[in-house]
Amino acid sequence: MDIQGKTALVTGASRGIGRAIAIELARQKVKRLLLVARDRVRLGEVATEIQMLGVEVITLALDLSEVVEVNIAIAQAWRDYGPIDLLVNCAGVAHQAPFLNSRLSNVQTEINVNLIGMYTMTRLVARRMVAQGEGTIVNVSSLMGKVAAPTMATYSATKFAIVGFTQALRGELAARNIRVIALLPSLTDTDMVRELQWFRWVLPTSAEKVAQALVVGLSRDSPEILIGWQSHLAVWCNRIAPWLLEKVLLMAAPMSQRQPRYQRLRHARAAEGQGGRLVGEKILRFLHSSME
Repeated sequence: MDIQGKTALVTGASRGIGRAIAIELARQKVKRLLLVARDRVRLGEVATEIQMLGVEVITLALDLSEVVEVNIAIAQAWRDYGPIDLLVNCAGVAHQAPFLNSRLSNVQTEINVNLIGMYTMTRLVARRMVAQGEGTIVNVSSLMGKVAAPTMATYSATKFAIVGFTQALRGELAARNIRVIALLPSLTDTDMVRELQWFRWVLPTSAEKVAQALVVGLSRDSPEILIGWQSHLAVWCNRIAPWLLEKVLLMAAPMSQRQPRYQRLRHARAAEGQGGRLVGEKILRFLHSSME
């Protein structure tokens, strides 16, 4: 996709990855940006920065859980500013806790923002894209949409759901000339994740690098955009040795109670082979020794 001269709508644009994507799109010379978030003040700050790059900006202070309000705002924006060529669903929240200590209110918030909010915006925009005969939709998932992790059960569940939703929508809308892409960043250094306990050995990337990777992926027509070598390694390991990755994740997770040693997996897949098991055990011994 050539984004120059296009109109893009970015949700979650007041901070973090959404903000970085909006600014990067402006640098790549989109014609117009519609920025959506709940925080009107922060949206205004991002808009001022983008206007300095010579791009027209419209801010929409919206709570994506308010379906009627969002519907009216998008209809008015489409009428007043013309068709949207690119939708980036980036709004999201994360709450970290061991599952047995999790709070239902936090679970509901993650589902409402990460899933229902994305569904609401996508439904409104996709129908209009179908009518105009083209468009691109980017749904921001996470590496945790491929590899689930302890203490992040609900967040991982929503991000897995986004990957599935994106894949299904890609198949449905391909015949309508609409591309649907999943963006899967790993741990990204934003104000949201600074409130979380980070996993050991995970090297955070920057929101700016995520935004740049998105632009490259759009130019290459990539259906999924994984970011960083650690993400590729984790996905690769999950395919060929999921038992090993689960052990590594358990050792890396910021849990208050941790087993001193980890037993062999009793029912390993025969296809993994004894050779792969020995290599995996050596890796586990090395990781365990680094924790002591």
